[in-house]
Amino acid sequence: MTARQARILPTHYFHVVFTMPAELRGLTLCNRQIVFDLLFAAASATLLDLGRDPKRLGAQLGFTAVLHTWTRDLRFHPHLHCIVTGGGLAEGDERWVPARRRYLFPLKVIGALFRGKLLDALRRAHAAHQLDLGGACAELAPPRAFAAFLARLYRIDWLPYVKPTFAGPRQVFQYLGRYTHRTGISNRRLLAMDDRGVTFATKGAKTVTVAPQEFIRRFLLHVLPARFVKLRHYGLMAAGNATGRLEVARKVLESDASPPAGGTTAAPAAPATLDWRERLYELTGIDLSLCPRCKTGRMIRRPLPQLAAPPERRDTS
Repeated sequence: MTARQARILPTHYFHVVFTMPAELRGLTLCNRQIVFDLLFAAASATLLDLGRDPKRLGAQLGFTAVLHTWTRDLRFHPHLHCIVTGGGLAEGDERWVPARRRYLFPLKVIGALFRGKLLDALRRAHAAHQLDLGGACAELAPPRAFAAFLARLYRIDWLPYVKPTFAGPRQVFQYLGRYTHRTGISNRRLLAMDDRGVTFATKGAKTVTVAPQEFIRRFLLHVLPARFVKLRHYGLMAAGNATGRLEVARKVLESDASPPAGGTTAAPAAPATLDWRERLYELTGIDLSLCPRCKTGRMIRRPLPQLAAPPERRDTS
């Protein structure tokens, strides 16, 4: 995540969240690998296609997407968080096309295009017999049943979440970084375990208590397929553009920046180097200098006392 922060372009960004309707969760649980891949493909194609549309930007966007699968109470809720550049590099032209500060694309257009791409991909996967439709999904195996299932989903409005990153793109990348290598719940949210079950914090000051078996079931819902990549980069942020179009976009944006009146633009200050404790706090919110018991006192570093060497044993034989 630190390396990706170094590639942030000097422009505004948008935070876009793509969520599948609850009706798709059962199918996803039976087909995690393929449905997660299709979710990434549909969401990324939606943003790239809208960016390339000459009626909108006519440019190539850059964005990073990360998969989340949980709610605060550990229920299964797969969705993608995307950090999207507020504009793009014009196709075939070294020119930056900016998006408006508070507006990327119409929500209904994003949702309808995303819905169409994902449901069409599921239809093709079903026709190619790539989906596991046994067990709880057996009723979707017949082609007519699956077509009716998709038809119901087409009638639902899929509305994404889109918000300008007022705190700045670096803060949002840090937010996403907290979830890149995490499991569904952190140790500090676990509050108690007794005869009633496991109690853990959810949102705000709220807590929930579930039976041990239910807690384990919910926790295991968020184990991803082996070697699954949950953080992916697209458009200008894709690996193939890291030393090409991304750098062209950076130079164009920097050359377009107006110098302050009566002077020249000052070079940006080099980012401060953080030690591992500061980096841990920045990414996870865990403050190792805070007393883990009282939560108010500060930990003081002191050298361990040198232990005296054990006395030599005498041979009494």
